[in-house]
This record gives sequence, C-alpha cells and structure tokens, in this order.
Amino acid sequence: MRALLVMVLIATPSLMLPGVSSDTTQIVALVALFAGALTFFEYVSTYPGLVEFRDAPPFNRMRFVSLFATVLLLSAIVRGQTDPSTLTNLIQTLGNHLGAAIDVPYSPVRLVVLMLPEDMSVQHLILVRTTAGIAYMISLLTLIFFVLVMRLLGWPNRMGKFNVWVNLPTFDPTTGGDVVDRLQRDARFNIALGFLLPFLVPAAVKAASVAFTPVTLESPQTLIWTMAAWAFLPASLFMRGIAMGRIASMIAEKRRRKQSQSQADLQPA
Repeated sequence: MRALLVMVLIATPSLMLPGVSSDTTQIVALVALFAGALTFFEYVSTYPGLVEFRDAPPFNRMRFVSLFATVLLLSAIVRGQTDPSTLTNLIQTLGNHLGAAIDVPYSPVRLVVLMLPEDMSVQHLILVRTTAGIAYMISLLTLIFFVLVMRLLGWPNRMGKFNVWVNLPTFDPTTGGDVVDRLQRDARFNIALGFLLPFLVPAAVKAASVAFTPVTLESPQTLIWTMAAWAFLPASLFMRGIAMGRIASMIAEKRRRKQSQSQADLQPA
C-alpha cells in the first residue's frame, strides 16, 4: 500500500494536467515504478536502509500526507489555468489570499516571486505566488500538527521501545563522542537549515540566473514540483530536527533514571 501511494503521488501531476506528452508520461511512470519499488523493499526489509523513522509512526505518514496534499492542490491550481472548475477556482482563490497575506517584505513567498525574471507577466507572477502560498501554509500546518502529536501523544514513547538503529539508519551511535550531544547538535543543525532554506533557495536561484538561464517556472510540472520541494524539504528538516531533539532528551532522561537507581541501590539499608 505504501508503494502504491508513493506511485500515485509521483503520477498525480501527469494525471491531472491536460496536454501531457507521451515522453513525459513514460518518464513519470518509470520514476514512479522506481520510487514504489524502493519504498516496498525499504518497508518489507527487516534491516534498516535509507528511510528514517520507519518504525516510529506517524512521522513518515505526516510527511507523506503533507507532500501529497501540496502536490494535489498545486496540480489543481495549475489545471485551473486551462480547465477551470468550481473546485479549482476555490483552491486558487484560497491560495491567492494566502499568498497575498504571506507576501510581505523579506518573506519566503516574496523572495520566490523576486527570483523570477523581471519581464514575466503579472498573471504568471500571481500564479507563482499562489502556489508558493499554498505550499508554505501546508508546511507550517504540518509542523504545528507534528508538535501537537509529539506533545499530546508523547511521540515516540507511546510506540514502546525506540530502536535508534532502525529509525536512524544513517546515524552511527558508536562514533563521534556522546550520543546525546551528537543528537542535540544534529537537531540544532537541521532546525537551523530548515529555517534558512526557504530564504536561501530563492537567493541562490536569483544569483545563479546571472550566469545561467533564468528560472521562469513556466512549465506546469516544473512549477508544481519546485514549489512542493521548496516548502516540503524545510518542513521535513524541521521535523527531523525536532524528532532528534526529542530522542536526545529521552536518552538523557533514561540515563538520569538509571543513575538515580544506581545511587539508591548503593545506599546502605
């Protein structure tokens, strides 16, 4: 089921947008099959691979729902440019209001609009701002929901024992000093990078446009996936940083309990 959902996610823009060429459809189908196979073998395997927090739901489920909702809504907005309907008009109106509300000086949405060439049409600029507003708002809601789940439901304590090796396959607890210090350092790094990335990406694209071809985002699928990645990757890094900080606090608390228990056992009766 996870593999099928990943394949549907990748194929959603091609299925919703009109006028998709056969070559694009074949490439998307190939990428969807590869991603589905990777997801299937990751979750069917007993040993860890590349997917983090594999046995600590609903971390990955929330990330998938966030990305799928972003791609679905952005595809509906882009589809509404050529085949408007009541639903696409409603989503576009909502996104336009969100984009206008977030489009303040030095905001990530304003930087996305400013990275486009100056000769772009006003209609395309509004479309980019609308998609950026929708994507950014979904990422913020995902972060808020994850923090609520972690605080109210005690994630990941309610899942029982947390296996660091399975859920953090790229993290080696045997090297690099104390585990808690490393987890806290990685957590701060991920949170800082997640905060800065929405600002750094448009600035980097704008700087690169001086030497290379300017990014216009006029291709529908390029617009959808660029805006989805621009909003999803920082939110994912934020979630990873918060989760690693939570795990570090759990390990530190367990150490304090063991130390207190050891001191109590050593006291004479």
